[in-house]
Amino acid sequence: MSEKFSQLVKVLEQLRGEGGCPWDREQTHESLKPFLVEEAYEVLEAIEEANSIKLKEELGDLLLQIVFHCQMAKEQEEFDIEGVLSACIEKIVRRHPHVFGNQSVKNAQEVLQRWEDLKRQERGAGSEASLLDGLPKALPALLQAHRVQERVSRVGFDFGLGGGEGVREVLAKIREELVELEEAIRQNKIDQIRQELGDLLFSQVNLARLVKIDPEGALRETTYRFIDRFKEMNRIAEVQGRSLKQMTLNEMNVLWEQAKQKEKAGKKPA
Repeated sequence: MSEKFSQLVKVLEQLRGEGGCPWDREQTHESLKPFLVEEAYEVLEAIEEANSIKLKEELGDLLLQIVFHCQMAKEQEEFDIEGVLSACIEKIVRRHPHVFGNQSVKNAQEVLQRWEDLKRQERGAGSEASLLDGLPKALPALLQAHRVQERVSRVGFDFGLGGGEGVREVLAKIREELVELEEAIRQNKIDQIRQELGDLLFSQVNLARLVKIDPEGALRETTYRFIDRFKEMNRIAEVQGRSLKQMTLNEMNVLWEQAKQKEKAGKKPA
């Protein structure tokens, strides 16, 4: 390990040791789960903002969580950071025989296919039935749907590879699901509404995959734009000496359009 990495490991040992930090000593794998998720999302935010300074800091925070978990496992005599690193290196080398062995691949798609084949072999499962094994249940729903569709597409269960008939088929499926949702709403069948809404979202994720757009990122960007525009609406209302609560929906829609126009003019909402 590098000197700095070894120093980080020793810092965690000291925090968890006798005379260390009371809060750090109380933590468990379970109690740290929210922090691990939060740090991962902060890394994503830094990437989306293309902020390298922030990315460096957030990667450090995420690494801290990983070393923290390894230190707790070491205390329980389960594994340590050295074991984690060794297993990671061995796995990466094993799953890249086209780099560290004598195999060859034609393109990135073939790399992904072989990666999944190797994963199934490692689990002792040889059939496509295991294709969806190993997907974390805690993944955000949009990301989980995206990963499921990616995996099944590798055995040909797909509308297309992007563009052409594939996209048109998915668009038609989306329209079909929307009609079914409208009918469920008309009949006020709550369970069916839930199912049809899920089908519609799943089809939209499939469209995102075919046109090579990350649905999770696309929805997040839309949410950020909504937040910016809503804040601008509130700012305009305050300039007018009014509150959004005092306005009708039509009046608020006017402010919404003003916020959109300001955004299109290249003036980021305050």
